Amino acid sequence: MNSENRTLDVEVVPVNNLNDTNYDGILIIASPDQIKDVEEFSGVLSNAISLDRGLENEVAVIPIPNYNAKRLIYSPTGTIDEDYDDVRCFRNAGTCGIRRAYKAGVKKPLVYVLGHPKFKNAALVTLLGVLEGLYVPIQVRELHPKKIHSVESLGVYAQRPNDTEYLVNLATILESGRRVACDIGDADPERMSPPKVEEYVTNLFSDSSISLSVVKDIKQLTEEYPLFEAVNRAASGIERHQGRILYLEYVPKGTVTTTLFLVGKGVTYDTGGADIKAGGVMAGMSRDKCGAAAVAGFFQVVNLLKPSNVRVVGGLSLVRNSVGSNSYVADELIKARSGALVRVGNTDAEGRMVMTDVLCKFKEMAQSAVNPHLYTIATLTGHACLTVGDGYSIVIDNGPARKVGHAQILQQNSEEISDPFEISTLRKEDLNFHKGKCLGDDVLQCNNQPSSRTARGHQGPSAFMVLASGLDKHGSSSSIPLKYSHLDIAASAGDFPNPATGAPVLALANTYLLKSIV
Repeated sequence: MNSENRTLDVEVVPVNNLNDTNYDGILIIASPDQIKDVEEFSGVLSNAISLDRGLENEVAVIPIPNYNAKRLIYSPTGTIDEDYDDVRCFRNAGTCGIRRAYKAGVKKPLVYVLGHPKFKNAALVTLLGVLEGLYVPIQVRELHPKKIHSVESLGVYAQRPNDTEYLVNLATILESGRRVACDIGDADPERMSPPKVEEYVTNLFSDSSISLSVVKDIKQLTEEYPLFEAVNRAASGIERHQGRILYLEYVPKGTVTTTLFLVGKGVTYDTGGADIKAGGVMAGMSRDKCGAAAVAGFFQVVNLLKPSNVRVVGGLSLVRNSVGSNSYVADELIKARSGALVRVGNTDAEGRMVMTDVLCKFKEMAQSAVNPHLYTIATLTGHACLTVGDGYSIVIDNGPARKVGHAQILQQNSEEISDPFEISTLRKEDLNFHKGKCLGDDVLQCNNQPSSRTARGHQGPSAFMVLASGLDKHGSSSSIPLKYSHLDIAASAGDFPNPATGAPVLALANTYLLKSIV
């Protein structure tokens, strides 16, 4: 594994001695039934819990005078229900534990990492949770560094010492990618406007294994990406808001066995356009760029791991859906890159618009690629949030992807790494809903109701993208079937003002970089 170009601001070090003089607090994340396994501190923890049963579920700071660290921070997972709990209980406990540690004044914590028989990645996920708890949003780091936590370094002690160095290296690589996604996704609409995202990504991948090209010329956007440019139109007159399409590519040194095409929705602010968001629902729309942010974060993991057989191509569709006299409007008829005539139904359905032409380009490229799989990743619908609730992404496969069981494989891998997916199905009704209604129209962008008040409101947009990109011509019965999956991360990316999460970077990394997939 390669350690270049990490984005962590805290040194993470493998440690073999719990009484190392460099550390001023020991953090233990464990379930109540694991206390006996922490032999060095099982008596201290048992005595503390016998005095206060609340410590079975609440973080505690406990004196350990016989150790140089002087204090033990115990962060319990709570009792684990083997039928319904998942490995996120360790991630959450890790995050809560490290935050309690630095509130207690710990500057150099030593994390005692346990595994768990039910969850094979419990140790990795625990450390990821700790690192997540140390993340500080980019604008806080830049504008008010005094608000950054006081942690200077992090030691990691694993029960199986031979695993410690590997665990630290893998966790910091995955967290580095998650932080890239959070930097872009969490920042406000000016700090991460399209040109600023371009600047951030350019700096991130300079002198790396990732190649970058940028499309920003209005004439080229109008000719080659007309659906994107319709959304960009109102912002195009303001230089700092002008749209960008960033193309990233990683080509492995070995023989390519899988090619990924990832399109990320990067709406840096969504006013709703001419169909303006009203009633206070515009707040938080700076998070509408988390799909593009996730693509950039995944590329950071690719850059650090350098997989030998996976080629990855990414497209970040970066645009501000502004409102003004130059806005695109409902009823417009636009000829997409694919040649399909698209009738606009609502300008607040801009996410599917900015991704579709890039998806069409990737469809063209995929026909000559090795074992291709196309993805769109987006904070797309309120309906997704109502369907699955906070913390869950949704995967929707087309026919060729469904035939290889892609969604089930992704779901299993996402569960293992604490970045869970639920599965939805694309059906005939969804395609019919988006077929043109006026004479000569091919595709209807959407109806004039919010997705949350539309039946099958999170499945429909993927049907639109299939039709408007021309992927419907590459189904299972075609001569060149292409696998395509839409990932709706509206419910998992982090709802403002809560922190951005970086979903689904971990799930994609576990699926394609840490193990193989069909």
